[in-house]
Amino acid sequence: MKTKNCILIFTRNLKLGKVKTRLAKTIGDEKALEIYQFLVQKTKEISDQVQVKKRVYYDQSIPENDFWNSEDYQKFLQKGTDLGSRMYQAFLQTFQSDFEKVIIIGSDLYDLTPKIISEAFQELDKNDVVIGPAEDGGYYLLGMKVLHPPIFKNKNWGTDSVRKETLADLKEKKVFLLEELNDVDIFEDIQDHPAFQHFLKDL
Repeated sequence: MKTKNCILIFTRNLKLGKVKTRLAKTIGDEKALEIYQFLVQKTKEISDQVQVKKRVYYDQSIPENDFWNSEDYQKFLQKGTDLGSRMYQAFLQTFQSDFEKVIIIGSDLYDLTPKIISEAFQELDKNDVVIGPAEDGGYYLLGMKVLHPPIFKNKNWGTDSVRKETLADLKEKKVFLLEELNDVDIFEDIQDHPAFQHFLKDL
């Protein structure tokens, strides 16, 4: 596939007690792991439909065999002390591989679509940065054509101030905001969502 576009997918290794810990406080570690695996598989279904290069960044180790097949997904390990530094290193590594448009997403968003990802790449034709705002004040997608180091520093990652502070760092840049979506972090994010009801029926 000849493309100068690349999508980075940040994911956690599927280990009991290590994923969706805030959600697990309400529904338990096993259910939280089931839901996270469901979300990761959903993320792969979405990214499979986008015709770009793809890289998966794991948080702890790179498994030899999982559903991110090595033919379509290059596999890497996240490097850095916090989320900002890990994202920075992933973007830096990818731009150093001569990609021109790079987008990063997480793996905990059920409502993301291939259309939204494609729109993000298209908007980078006429914008410096594209952001997918999350309802919790963060973002579910970040895309750029050149590296903007300040946006990865001095943030309280996981709090509702992240997007506001990021936009402040980018006030001299042209930024496009995609539609707002809700990622899955706590029980309230899934309790009324139809896609998750079969996980909750035994609670």
